[in-house]
Amino acid sequence: MQKDNILLIGFMGTGKSTVSTCLKSKLGMKEVDTDKMIEEQEGMSISDIFARKGEDAFRNMETELLRNLKLEHNLIVSCGGGMALRDTNAAIMKEAGTVVWLTAEPETILERVKNDDSRPLLRGNKNTGFIGDLLEKRSPKYKAASDFSVATDKRRPEDICDEIVRKMEK
Repeated sequence: MQKDNILLIGFMGTGKSTVSTCLKSKLGMKEVDTDKMIEEQEGMSISDIFARKGEDAFRNMETELLRNLKLEHNLIVSCGGGMALRDTNAAIMKEAGTVVWLTAEPETILERVKNDDSRPLLRGNKNTGFIGDLLEKRSPKYKAASDFSVATDKRRPEDICDEIVRKMEK
């Protein structure tokens, strides 16, 4: 398998960070989390960036970060949940490597994020109806940005990683 960059996209709670760590150990590639990188660069949490600078400013930071990451090789990039929603970002991702869309049902996502208060979009909206509606709106963008998708519901990270590797080898 050619060691290209692998970019993991999908809704919050679909397992991007967990699968990224698994792929790192399986493939021996460097792992980066775009949300963590932006938090380090800005010296504040994503929630604080949204509150102080606005979502547009945050999305611009994501685009700039992607432009820099596409110049690197052998990376596994765990992308923020909204990163693939901008057409510009989707195009940069495709240039940067293989884009894998991790999916999960609203019930699975809620179970995974219910105790996490660091997600600005879910503040006051932690329910399957809201998550399902947002997923439905975002799914066409995720699909358009990705090379293939992998479902993560009720699966071990190792099995998800194995499926990703198999699909990349085709």
